[in-house]
Amino acid sequence: MSFFDPIEFGAKADGSTSDTRAIQSAVDAAFNNGGGIVLFRSGKTYVSGSLVLKSNVTLHLEQGSLLKCSTNWADITELWPGGPQRPTHWEQIHSGIFLTAKRGTQNVAITGLGTIDGSGEHYRGPDRGTTYEVIDNRPFLLFFVGVVGVTIKDATFRESAFWTIRLSGCEDVLITGARIRGNLRMPNCDGIDLDRCRRCRVSDCDIICADDGVSIKGCREFAEFGAGEDIVSPRPRRQQSLMEWIQVVSNCTIVTKSSALVVGVEANAPLRNITFSNCVIRNSNRGLSVNLGEDSVFENIIFSNIFIETRVWGHQFLPVVPNPAYRWGRGEPIYVSVTPWTKPEDSGVARNIRFNNITCRSECGVYLAADKLGQAENIFLDNISVQLGPWSGSTHPEEQGGFYDRRPTCGDREIYKPEEGIAGFHLENIQGARLTNCTVSWAQPEGSRSDWLTNGLWARGCEDLYLSGFGGMAARAGLKAIDTA
Repeated sequence: MSFFDPIEFGAKADGSTSDTRAIQSAVDAAFNNGGGIVLFRSGKTYVSGSLVLKSNVTLHLEQGSLLKCSTNWADITELWPGGPQRPTHWEQIHSGIFLTAKRGTQNVAITGLGTIDGSGEHYRGPDRGTTYEVIDNRPFLLFFVGVVGVTIKDATFRESAFWTIRLSGCEDVLITGARIRGNLRMPNCDGIDLDRCRRCRVSDCDIICADDGVSIKGCREFAEFGAGEDIVSPRPRRQQSLMEWIQVVSNCTIVTKSSALVVGVEANAPLRNITFSNCVIRNSNRGLSVNLGEDSVFENIIFSNIFIETRVWGHQFLPVVPNPAYRWGRGEPIYVSVTPWTKPEDSGVARNIRFNNITCRSECGVYLAADKLGQAENIFLDNISVQLGPWSGSTHPEEQGGFYDRRPTCGDREIYKPEEGIAGFHLENIQGARLTNCTVSWAQPEGSRSDWLTNGLWARGCEDLYLSGFGGMAARAGLKAIDTA
């Protein structure tokens, strides 16, 4: 194996001098060699602007090494790489990238127990107490587009100014053992975003971030890459069956002030064949989210063997232009929503979604809702346990329960207080829901429960609803445990 040391290419690695040119020279030399390892040494701090990774090159960070993004915006030379479509989120068009790999690149890796720092403390606006304002000109920490063969293993990614690890249109992806340490007050600080990617495996990661933990999506600006699927098979993709499964996300621990494990909401192409398993979600704003807001199809999605702890986090993010579409969720442990985001005529379908063996401690109930019957079909919940009620102890008025959150939506319900109150399980316009061995218990003692807690299960507008082995009483006397009137 060939090693390429940036110090031999002129890097100072002193924590203050810009080493961009030296590091890129080492990457280029490894690429010209036919492949190799660019080595970052223990005890050294390398400051750099944008770096472009190339085929068959590995960045290896020894334990105790630090690769830090430059705080000089002029050093961020790699800018927004999207197609002609305007990105879903307006702020991305002003963004840059710290680490990138471009269309056509193959076999890129980042390994080792060192740290990559996005210098997020520099790329943020005024402190608003519980969050920072969004500013223009901030870099994604890592953003690869159209790469085949991506390996990210063991490194720590911290203080990102924007999404931490974003992969768009990539195939054959392995992310394992990564530690993500985002600032919990940093807007748009996602953990891992897989956009129109295929054959992805994310495992054994520990993620702390302010926005979505792991998000599977299909953004319009990368339509050239087609649907997002994750079928693992040695056969050519055209022969692959839609029923070949892979655990896309497994054995991860997540803390977030937004949603922990997400499918959507950006998706104007199908997302299918996705599994999440053996994860622990703590102290998060929403647990599992399937959120369809565009004209697309979400299908064949499984969540299994997951512990969820959710609470209501208040103080929505404050971008430069006021916008309510930040930090979605009101403590829902499980959430499925089909509602148009920006255009009322958008009408997608979510179907064949399974939730198995999930234990929830939450400040809101399970929420399954579509605007119309036929938009959400065949939703299966098996062995779901929900303990519902205020547990965080917050007394802040923005952090109280009793509300649902359907954002982003162009409809008339965003954050709203339902007349029927908060049930353990809320179902609205679902076709073919199946609940087996699901239970609800109340965190507060009888006689002192919050007045917004109501039924064990509440359903309206549903067809072909099947219940078996449902356990749990209403929150207080005079209410039905199961209300399907």
